Amino acid sequence: MSLFDKFFKKDKTGKTSQQTAKSVDKESPAKDNEVWEELPGFIDTDSEDYQLVSLIATAIATGDQPDSQFVVKRILKRNPEAKQVSLIVASIAAGAHPESQLSIRKISKRK
Repeated sequence: MSLFDKFFKKDKTGKTSQQTAKSVDKESPAKDNEVWEELPGFIDTDSEDYQLVSLIATAIATGDQPDSQFVVKRILKRNPEAKQVSLIVASIAAGAHPESQLSIRKISKRK
């Protein structure tokens, strides 16, 4: 039995079993907003990276239009903690269901 089979297992009638649905509801502390905080996918970069990133982005964006002007308002980089967690979760889930496609929409951590 794989990790996700007990949560997504369907009985012969095609409905999820009542026992599984009850156990998920009891073990779901993520609904309590006081204990969990959402981990952002992107964070602000250092100010020393602004010049290089702005130069590259505007050079790509101008292309064949040298008369246009571009303003870079905000530069974000990938949150390394969120990246690591999403890679671990996707790897575990892909091991259980290799034929499925996964997307992680939200990562929360305990305060």
